[in-house]
Amino acid sequence: MSEHVSSKQMQSPLGRVRGLGSAKGGVHHWWMQRVTSIALLPLTLWFVFSAASLAGHSYETTLAWIGRPFNAVLLLATIGLSFYHAAMGVQVVLEDYIRSEFNRMASILAVKALCVVLALMAMLAVLRIAV
Repeated sequence: MSEHVSSKQMQSPLGRVRGLGSAKGGVHHWWMQRVTSIALLPLTLWFVFSAASLAGHSYETTLAWIGRPFNAVLLLATIGLSFYHAAMGVQVVLEDYIRSEFNRMASILAVKALCVVLALMAMLAVLRIAV
């Protein structure tokens, strides 16, 4: 009565996971989320207060405000960091909840592509006004 015993059953738990560790990208991803969130805190506060101060002003006044170099640079930074931070956050959610490797990768690539396109469109709008 000889039973077939697979090599997986003979390995210790450590032996089963050896070589199947992290892809070495998680720490960088985690840090970038923290760095972008810290950078976005003052930028978001600046944007909210600036937008509130522009409430009720004319379209031309708003265009002139966007056209100032300091404001244009901060707007571009806010747009770039916001879309980058959003793409990273959605990626974490997709990695956690989509089981199929193909669907997970396709979803992550679609979200990243959408964020790049939207960020470029927003940045182009700011640059067209500022330049």
